[in-house]
Amino acid sequence: MVKKTPFYPRTGPLNETMLWEHWAGYLVAQKYQYSEVYEYYSIRNSAGLFDTSPLFKYSIKGKDATSFLSGVLARDIRQCKTGQAQYTIWCDDEGWILEDGVIMHVSDDEYWITSAEPNLRYFENLVGYNQDVTITDISDDYGLLALQGPHSLNILNQLTKAAKKLGYFDLVKTKIAKKEIVLSRTGYTGDLGFEIWVSSEDAVAVWDALMEAGAGYNITPFGQKVLHMARIDAGLLLIDIEFHSARFAWTDEQRSSPIELGFGWMFRNLKKDDRPFIGRRAIEKEIQEKSSRWKLVGIEVDWESYEKTYNDLGLIAPKDPTPIEEAMSLYNDKKEWRGHTTSYIFSTILKKHIAIAKVVPDMAKVGTELQLELMINDRPRLVKARVVKMPFFNPSRKTEKQIS
Repeated sequence: MVKKTPFYPRTGPLNETMLWEHWAGYLVAQKYQYSEVYEYYSIRNSAGLFDTSPLFKYSIKGKDATSFLSGVLARDIRQCKTGQAQYTIWCDDEGWILEDGVIMHVSDDEYWITSAEPNLRYFENLVGYNQDVTITDISDDYGLLALQGPHSLNILNQLTKAAKKLGYFDLVKTKIAKKEIVLSRTGYTGDLGFEIWVSSEDAVAVWDALMEAGAGYNITPFGQKVLHMARIDAGLLLIDIEFHSARFAWTDEQRSSPIELGFGWMFRNLKKDDRPFIGRRAIEKEIQEKSSRWKLVGIEVDWESYEKTYNDLGLIAPKDPTPIEEAMSLYNDKKEWRGHTTSYIFSTILKKHIAIAKVVPDMAKVGTELQLELMINDRPRLVKARVVKMPFFNPSRKTEKQIS
């Protein structure tokens, strides 16, 4: 039986399209309005509200919680102080990535972590016999909302004084509508944004308070399709699109290492890091030997080549903001295969076609020219493209310390 999130009493009636999909057993809106572009610009110009409750949520608690997580997570959790959050990953013994998620240090001896796939048994099986660590599935206990966009702070300022003090990836316990929440300055849209944890029984009250406070800012609920549009602009990775969990892979070609996915920044201080975390030896070896099979890069399509390719065939070049989250081949000037896209879109805010892609290391330098294969009139056609820096869209408001 498909479950409904704690916010469904409000999201259900708002879904004008009646387009729904399943996410981790829950019913979630693909889009609320017929124009997904309208929803998209609520994130970029005002404020958008997204129900992210279906994420799996776990509490990891006990006096040994930090030392436990230090051996499980690839990124050094010891650098995440109480009142802070951290984007992190965890790997298998061979250094292949299992999953990513956001972990929050909610109190001295307790962390909350989210993941797209179930990980309860995995974490439980790693707890040592003498470790004081308790892992609890709190997925059904909390609703989770993402309030994203340049006016998200203006909305929250009407409801709690705590929001303005939060730096990027900081969190605080506070109240909205007299209901206890945990508020973090995090999100998956690449914009200024916050996420709100609220007990399931208080979820509707908090939703109503946000919608009332946001009425003057055109606050708009947005669905899955728009979230995918925003995360590609922001160069953010998605499980089962940019990478697959090594837990379910049949061959190494289906597996990815953190270095290949661009997570090398997590290991900049590895020489000073004494943690024997899972996958460390394999990751160190890959860094030392420079043995990555490919690199994750940003791709920008040459608009003149794109337009000409269609125009020469008597066609108008389409500019469709629908994400294409599948492989499209990339070639060098000798028409040799050199990689493929994972996510491709016409960015409505950047007014260009962009893609997240995997290419062989010698083609990963910014400025490298490639050719992207498109299916036009049922035949493969090549258009010019080049490697660019990610994220594609990166407003300063996302991370700046002082927000007016």
